[in-house]
Amino acid sequence: MSSDLLVLGIPVGEKLVRTLAVYVFLLVGLRLAGKRELGQLNPFDLVVLLLLSNTLQNAIIGNDNSLLGGIIGATALLGINWLVVRYLYAHRGAARLLEGDADVLIHDGELQHARLSRELITPDELEAAARRQGIEGLQQVQTCRLEIGGALTFVPKLPTDDEMRHRELLDRLDALARTQSTLLDRVNTLEHH
Repeated sequence: MSSDLLVLGIPVGEKLVRTLAVYVFLLVGLRLAGKRELGQLNPFDLVVLLLLSNTLQNAIIGNDNSLLGGIIGATALLGINWLVVRYLYAHRGAARLLEGDADVLIHDGELQHARLSRELITPDELEAAARRQGIEGLQQVQTCRLEIGGALTFVPKLPTDDEMRHRELLDRLDALARTQSTLLDRVNTLEHH
């Protein structure tokens, strides 16, 4: 049993090289696939990400099913990520090259169809994402950005002129109703005296 736990099936150096190679492959692959893959906007994208992890597992561990080998692989993966994150934090130019830029998908309430097409996001998917954030529809969106991490950020429109006039009219009606109620109370008070 201890051989299954502690005896490595492949040398530590090979395990480290495998882990680094898989990490770089995923980093480049996900960057080329676009921000959509990171945002998991639909079930197909989620399935791809789950299958990627299962497919590449053996590429990291090789013929090693030991506990120690798994811990070494996981530690190498965490360490590589720690180094990359710190490097990108200190080198914004490299981070921008690797991560890309945020993309505006709705600008001043107008869908940017070319950008939606480039990111392979349909208006229906965008509308579903808006509803998940409490916005009833895209007609209520002033701006939508696809962030570098794949998240969608929606900025709702300010009330339209018609909505503001409607609200002002309702406020005036409420004020009139309060004034009427006050006047009726005064009339009733005078009648009882």
